[in-house]
Amino acid sequence: MLRPQGILEASLYVNDIERADAFYSNVLRLCRIRKKAEREVAYRLGTTVLILFHPEATRTQTDLPAHSATGTGHLALCMHPQEIDAWRAHLQSCGVKIEREKQWQRGGYSIYFRDPDDNCVELATANVWPDSPSPAEVTHK
Repeated sequence: MLRPQGILEASLYVNDIERADAFYSNVLRLCRIRKKAEREVAYRLGTTVLILFHPEATRTQTDLPAHSATGTGHLALCMHPQEIDAWRAHLQSCGVKIEREKQWQRGGYSIYFRDPDDNCVELATANVWPDSPSPAEVTHK
């Protein structure tokens, strides 16, 4: 049966690539793999790529189908349960305001905060969803 194997890339839209790159590279410590300051910055997360696009650049592109979004988006990044306290302390030391924390019924845990473009970012343990891999199966590269 034909079925996608996973998410290859996901994107959020940001108005200032440099400011967003500083946040995602320094605060969230993501591994940057490409940067075009006028258009995008991309990060590798395991087998997935996160791309932060400038909406005007992708809305008017002609070499690929035009796309963009308005308003805030949401992104959930996986963290190990043993890192919850360390992530909370790190975010606070970087001046990031934690908007909410949630203990889920299944035992998972989430920390919510905003990026500089007001996108809702979540650090969550994998077990917030049914049939999630164990922490040992979740790889961080």
